[in-house]
Amino acid sequence: MSQSTLGDDDLFGEAAAEMRADVEEHLGEARSALPDPDDVWEADADNVLGVLNGLRSSLDVEGAAEHVRQAKKWYVIGQRAEAFDDPEDLEAAIEELEALIEMVEEAHELVGELTNTMPQLRGALTDAAEAAEAASADEDEDEDEEEE
Repeated sequence: MSQSTLGDDDLFGEAAAEMRADVEEHLGEARSALPDPDDVWEADADNVLGVLNGLRSSLDVEGAAEHVRQAKKWYVIGQRAEAFDDPEDLEAAIEELEALIEMVEEAHELVGELTNTMPQLRGALTDAAEAAEAASADEDEDEDEEEE
């Protein structure tokens, strides 16, 4: 084996270690960018709409998703180059984070739908209550007229 080949192998090993470190760093950053569990669970609002808006804001995972994307990009390059001795742990971590991000994104969509629906529901219920009050007032007037 020539000296340049040995040097190339050393460089490849070094590059593989750096790639793994990059993947692990992005996975750590993704975990750090996930919503805080307390922010998702606890609410500080005066009404349902305030709670929903706060929850929707806390379910933002764009930063975490971008870090997972970067981790996956470097993982795929390293995997295709067969640079990782033990790629299974990285693959499992990426899959776990992708599943968690998907769950949070689905929750974000559901909360968004509720955020849009609740004011409409309140308006419809207000209209129905006003119609019921008006009908009740009309009935009271009719009864008063019959008694006279």
